[in-house]
Amino acid sequence: MSRTAALTALLALAAGLTGCSAAGSDRPLVVVTTNILGDVVENLVGAEAEVMTLMKPDADPHSFEISAQQAGRMQDAALLVSNGLGLEEGLQQHLDTAAENDVPTFVAGDHIEVLEYAEGDAVGMPDSHFWTDPARMLDVVDALGAELEALDGVDAEAIAASADEYRAELEQLDAEMTDAFAAIPAERRALVTNHHVFGYLAQRFGFRVIGAVIPGGTTLAAPSASDLRDLVAAIDEARVSTIFAESSQPDRLVQVLADEADRDVDVVELYTESLTPEGAGADTYLTMMRVNTERIATGLA
Repeated sequence: MSRTAALTALLALAAGLTGCSAAGSDRPLVVVTTNILGDVVENLVGAEAEVMTLMKPDADPHSFEISAQQAGRMQDAALLVSNGLGLEEGLQQHLDTAAENDVPTFVAGDHIEVLEYAEGDAVGMPDSHFWTDPARMLDVVDALGAELEALDGVDAEAIAASADEYRAELEQLDAEMTDAFAAIPAERRALVTNHHVFGYLAQRFGFRVIGAVIPGGTTLAAPSASDLRDLVAAIDEARVSTIFAESSQPDRLVQVLADEADRDVDVVELYTESLTPEGAGADTYLTMMRVNTERIATGLA
């Protein structure tokens, strides 16, 4: 190929790439804080919008950090989707800045019936872990779908159709969880985990939350010796056979607790606050919930 022909080909390629970039930039940008909500948003918008999820797989939603570039893009979002209810503690300053700059926002916690923590350091504070109840996620999807349909530059009918499909999947998930948990004897529906994350699931499906190694709604807290003693006593009284450790945290404390209880207690890993990388066990919200349902049902039945 001659030098002239090569230069012509390169210019043509550059023009093509520029065209692709321009087309992509025509789509509205939806920025999502957590990867659980990021997965939900992606299912709703399809190709109608660009979705940027800030939280990486296997991260802790209470403490993850973002880059300066990501913080800058938050200010350009057509919609900023967050969990709310105090979950994104490490991100709060960026969320506050976006609000001050009038970035359109959708806070999932504003669209559900909120529970309060009943024990631990966070008594009376809102419980941010609503997604453990698929019915509440349905409420979020109903409200979020309407927000996404109203974005400039999207096909509202396409998003509405995607929302209907995803709503049907959530209803199927809810039915599966109801059946699986109904098979667990009522006296065995007792949950112990790293920190209080199952309040919504417990209310919906008739579980008792015996306690948590970290006595609060955030992983940033730490248990005292008296907290562990009280929890061991509660475990012995309730005759709990399985303790659930969250995949986003080391299970050392949970294992120590199982040893301190001086009983035959199994430690089972659950995916609770973060999705995993693709193919690592819980890379979508629906998969995460199904895996957890199976493990809870098996561990307690």
